[in-house]
Amino acid sequence: MHQHAPLIIDVAGHSLTTAERQRLAHPLVGGVILFARNWLDRAQLTKLCRQIKAVRPDLLIAVDHEGGRVQRFRTDGFTHLPPMAAFGGLWLSPPTKGEGEGGPAMRATNAATAAGYVLGAELRACGVDLSFTPVLDLDYGESSVIGDRAFARDPRVVSLLAQALMFGLQQSGMGNCGKHFPGHGFVRADSHLAIPVDKRSLKAILAEDAAPYGWLSSSLQAVMPAHVIYPRVDSRPAGFSSRWLQDVLRHQLGFTGAIFSDDLSMEAARHIDGRDVSFAKAALAALTAGGDMVVLCNQSVVDGGSPIDEAIEALSRAQVEGLWSPNPASEDRRLALLPRAAEMDWDTLMVSARYMHALSLLP
Repeated sequence: MHQHAPLIIDVAGHSLTTAERQRLAHPLVGGVILFARNWLDRAQLTKLCRQIKAVRPDLLIAVDHEGGRVQRFRTDGFTHLPPMAAFGGLWLSPPTKGEGEGGPAMRATNAATAAGYVLGAELRACGVDLSFTPVLDLDYGESSVIGDRAFARDPRVVSLLAQALMFGLQQSGMGNCGKHFPGHGFVRADSHLAIPVDKRSLKAILAEDAAPYGWLSSSLQAVMPAHVIYPRVDSRPAGFSSRWLQDVLRHQLGFTGAIFSDDLSMEAARHIDGRDVSFAKAALAALTAGGDMVVLCNQSVVDGGSPIDEAIEALSRAQVEGLWSPNPASEDRRLALLPRAAEMDWDTLMVSARYMHALSLLP
């Protein structure tokens, strides 16, 4: 067992290069995040996942595959999943004839469980271990980057629909990752392109946006913080803040699972304490703040060398210099996200009663 493998990295194309195999074999690398550029069809994706596992069986293969706008694999049999707002809309729809007042809410939760199962089972049939879902952000109607990725405005509705989705993921053998803690829905700016600032108080955020993280603390297996600054709580973005990750998320809300950074290539992740920082320094800041794993995206092929290699070297050096210590508990959390049961192969899945029933429930 590795002492701690915190780096989740990307690969360039449809199959692994020799350099990527060497990179994935490094003991500081704990997984791979896939993108649409890694997708040609199901056979190719399955082969790529097998190549990754052949390097090290413990590598976690992850993807952002939520439904709606954020779904990396959309062809060759993959179900086009609805955006999460569709389930919130179903919850708020009027009862059908002969149905009681609670009927729409019950139908919405059942549909969300079905979506979780379809999402997880299709990915697992191709060798993917984890999708970074559900989105727990609230829909204030202002955020361009969140929008219909959110279930609803009401944190109670968000929590119940997310719990239903996570149950469906669990049925497929897949874990979950709630995002973006403590909440990205209130700010208008897109953290991929800018540095969002949310000026509300800690009390206000805990009462609304962060509430699902407390209510779901026994269900969530992983959490991804937002690259948002909440200046009334800390001057650093949440993913680099020990106040948010340790004091609030761990101690106050009782979360015990894995903490992933959001993508460190995003604009808001590269500006900490008023200074522009390298990928390596951002990774170190996220880990020392209390993160378990850091995600470096879109860096596998960069002119003049890869920032992934720089991050590996920097973390190795920081360990020697005593600036960062590997955390065995973090490694246990990473390994706990690997599926425990064997996946169902695609052809068997397509004709299974549970899968076909789940498809019939999707809005």
